[in-house]
Amino acid sequence: MTDKKVILTGDRPTGRLHIGHYIGSLRNRVMLQNSGEYTPYIMIADMQALTDNARDPEKIRHSLLEVALDYLAVGIDPAKSTILVQSQIPALNELTMYYLDLVSVSRLNRNPTVKNEIKQKDFGQSVPAGFLIYPVSQAADITAFKADTVPVGDDQEPMLEQTREIVRTFNHTYNKDVLVEPTGYFPPKGSGRLPGIDGNAKMSKSLGNGIYLADDADTMKKKIMSMYTDPNHIHVEDPGQVEGNVVFTYLDVFDDDKAKVAELKAQYQAGGLGDVKIKRYLVDVMDGVLAPIRNRRLEYAKDMGAVAEMLKVGSQKANEVANQTLQEVRDAIGVNYF
Repeated sequence: MTDKKVILTGDRPTGRLHIGHYIGSLRNRVMLQNSGEYTPYIMIADMQALTDNARDPEKIRHSLLEVALDYLAVGIDPAKSTILVQSQIPALNELTMYYLDLVSVSRLNRNPTVKNEIKQKDFGQSVPAGFLIYPVSQAADITAFKADTVPVGDDQEPMLEQTREIVRTFNHTYNKDVLVEPTGYFPPKGSGRLPGIDGNAKMSKSLGNGIYLADDADTMKKKIMSMYTDPNHIHVEDPGQVEGNVVFTYLDVFDDDKAKVAELKAQYQAGGLGDVKIKRYLVDVMDGVLAPIRNRRLEYAKDMGAVAEMLKVGSQKANEVANQTLQEVRDAIGVNYF
């Protein structure tokens, strides 16, 4: 028996992970993993990715190992965290079916996170059924491992609330405390969303405005040198705007020398500090953070067979836990007939 809390978190494999993922979640996962206080399950949610990429499965297959490489590169340790592939855990599908019978279509339609994503993806009236029900699938993911802690951003809280509703409804309907009601874990301040290099509030694969953990040094440098700054800061001697200036936003996040950042801001605002100079400084800062990650990734990439085997072993381990929960759910419903 262990007193450790159980965490479930993960990512959709729709491409390589970028530094927004690192700041927003990956860095924090490594910290939680190494604290010794948690049993982490980290899921590569390929089935969820297929809900809006079903006609491009090759994208998911290719991204699966890329995401696994990113995990290993940032320091997620398979000896401390169980890294699993969603589609390789059959129990999740059966749990989803049982939970769907406890959720109304109108409740799914009211989920604000799903509503926003449907709008963003411009589905119109062609919303895939699998996409509409993915909060229920997510509930299956969480409850299968009896996760009591789920790292979430503010925009994902409605998803977690739907899981809690399903847990309460299931336990009440079948009069058994089988499922665990999870609570959200909100990352420390400063772990929020990182803007894209073009100044867009969101860094995303689809916008092509991200710096990826897999980017080599030259690619990273080119992206930083093209960063959005202050469009009115035309000449070096012109006073510059710090707010909304992506270079300074990144320095605030990545540079541990806060006094130096404050000094650069003051110089920039007063005039006399050019964009090229602060971008070159940011290149050095970012390389200090990303070079070790990049180098580890290159080492792991030399043996992709070992990476695939790691996913297989983690999925097998996760299967045992999920199957145990499934048997308890079947017992509670009364469908273990034989």
